[in-house]
Amino acid sequence: MTNRRKFIGAALSGTAATLLPNLGIANSNLNLENTLIKPKRLKKGDTIGLIAPGYAIKSSILEEAKKTLRSMGFKPYHTNRIIGNYGYLSNTDEERAKDLNEMFADPNIDGILCARGGYGCTRIMQMIDYENIKQNPKTFIGFSDITALLNGIHQETGLVTFHGPVGSTLNDPYSIRQLEKVVMFPKQQLEIQNVDLLKPEFTTNPEFERYTITPGKATGKIVGGSLTLINALVGTPNEIDFTGAIVCIEDVEEAPYRIDRMLTQLIEGKTFKKAAGILIGVCAGCNDSTNPDSFSLKEVILDRIKPLGVPAAYGMSFGHVENNFTFPIGTKASMNATTMKFQLLEKAVL
Repeated sequence: MTNRRKFIGAALSGTAATLLPNLGIANSNLNLENTLIKPKRLKKGDTIGLIAPGYAIKSSILEEAKKTLRSMGFKPYHTNRIIGNYGYLSNTDEERAKDLNEMFADPNIDGILCARGGYGCTRIMQMIDYENIKQNPKTFIGFSDITALLNGIHQETGLVTFHGPVGSTLNDPYSIRQLEKVVMFPKQQLEIQNVDLLKPEFTTNPEFERYTITPGKATGKIVGGSLTLINALVGTPNEIDFTGAIVCIEDVEEAPYRIDRMLTQLIEGKTFKKAAGILIGVCAGCNDSTNPDSFSLKEVILDRIKPLGVPAAYGMSFGHVENNFTFPIGTKASMNATTMKFQLLEKAVL
């Protein structure tokens, strides 16, 4: 996780809810009862609450994120809990959970953007007031370690959440445009366009190669995010059910053998083999060219994913990369692994 934290850190360098021991504790029995909840679409003039539910954020990066939000027409807001350090975390578990709970409860906050990723989100999942979220649904956006919150909140409440840029990486025109298409200007059917790979480093770096793993088409509910965090949820109340889903996966700075290990764990689990389809983003820094005895990233992915026999493709424009499109967790989508097409089949916001 160290390099993931370095990436996020270098990308640009009062609720009444009381945190009682049993408040909002994840209960997998609730998951089957939850119907899909869609938040209101964001519009210019809305107030966006910034939180740091994991790693600490530098003040300079926070200010840059606020500047970007203002340029998009939003009003950024954050509490003092986001500022400072508690070891490598932005604050204590209790304070970070309280910040999240209060942002959902506050009627003046229209949407919530995680200021950065970095370890710590899994530590607060048992402190989240999920009933509060169900009663006050809002757009909730982030990626990397935020994967745990995106999938956990959706499972426990039915709320559609958004795998997209964090505040520290929301500085790219493509990423901003893709986010706006999903949360501000939704269409009943929206094709997610991959970025044009025009820079020389894209055409020469095998990590950016786009290829079909297994041809075919699939339709299903979107789940997923960071492979490391998907694995971290295994064995917890918020382990992801992949049955009939389109699974989106990415990671950063993980050696091929670690990608192999994590994919193998999922494959040997209960439901990954039952996925409808698999889309893998750009796994930046995951190709070990220094070890002559190592499999390449592509060899690992083909070896692990192709035998599943479900439509699958690699190289979509999401992950720990400059150009990061947004996809909603919980809504229905279709994919064509042969043509590298990914389409949302319903609006993710009201």
